[in-house]
Amino acid sequence: MANAWRRESSRHPKLLSPKPLLLLLLSLSLLLLFLFLAFRSPSDPNLTPSLSLSNPFPKPYPIPTFNCFDSPQAHPVVANLVENVKYPFLYSLPDFGSLPDKPHKNLVRLLKGKLFRKPDISATIQGILEGMKKMEGKIDGGLFVDVGANVGMASFAAAVMGFKVLAFEPVIENLQRLCDGIWFNRVGELVTVFEAAASDRVGNITFYKLVGRLDNSAISATGAKLAFKSNEEVAVQVRTIPLDDVIPESQPVLLLKIDVQGWEYHVLKGASKLLSRKKGEAPYIIYEEDERLLRASNSSAKEIRDFLQTVGYHDCTQHGTDAHCTKG
Repeated sequence: MANAWRRESSRHPKLLSPKPLLLLLLSLSLLLLFLFLAFRSPSDPNLTPSLSLSNPFPKPYPIPTFNCFDSPQAHPVVANLVENVKYPFLYSLPDFGSLPDKPHKNLVRLLKGKLFRKPDISATIQGILEGMKKMEGKIDGGLFVDVGANVGMASFAAAVMGFKVLAFEPVIENLQRLCDGIWFNRVGELVTVFEAAASDRVGNITFYKLVGRLDNSAISATGAKLAFKSNEEVAVQVRTIPLDDVIPESQPVLLLKIDVQGWEYHVLKGASKLLSRKKGEAPYIIYEEDERLLRASNSSAKEIRDFLQTVGYHDCTQHGTDAHCTKG
């Protein structure tokens, strides 16, 4: 019986000796550590991949970029493509209207199987950048700067064309919708967002959010309620920073769009160095020139035009409530 047992046991595979087993466990541990380091989200928001937006400059920004991963998700989310633009993009609807009686027009269009109505600024941005694309050497590394980005209707119009974008927006609810659009349009490596109001000085300022019409929020309480007097306003503190503090002198900027409900003069003053660049290097400017909103912020269209003259912008034309300015 003993001999039989020995013959039978010899047929079973030998167990691994401690040394090879230890090496195997060590190899697996190293592999797991490598995978963890490769795919984890860095603690620095400037380095977070995909949605947290890449830094197109070699040096850090003076203020942190907005990190979509750290932001609470807006809900519910209703998004759709925009109609009649050469380079299609999606955006997330920020306002649903008064449900169920008076839904937002785009919500009605969606239920009818239609695309969202084209925002005029989206077609304008794409038209200007398309023209710049045809000018050889003009667009290499050039940025589109979107001040008062709202939910990204101008930013995404540029990003889906392949342009890098700096977007400034102080309203958290709009920032959340911007994050939706960054994901939907797969432009995380092109769009960098700042939770800040561009101005002519560094600091903080009281900002008035208009409930139900966040696109009309403004630094001026009067300006915020100018068109919607019955809407509730909420005062919040927001960060301010001049564009000159964010954009290095060596960074080309193709197009600067400003829509900040009457605060345009202060944004332009804070970009004096950028706007003082010579012809061919200074950006094309689009800014809202609504005299009522400007007066609510203690400025005027004349004050803006006079300032632009001092930095070399002598060619301005009116397009509805927007002014388009170049150096010729």
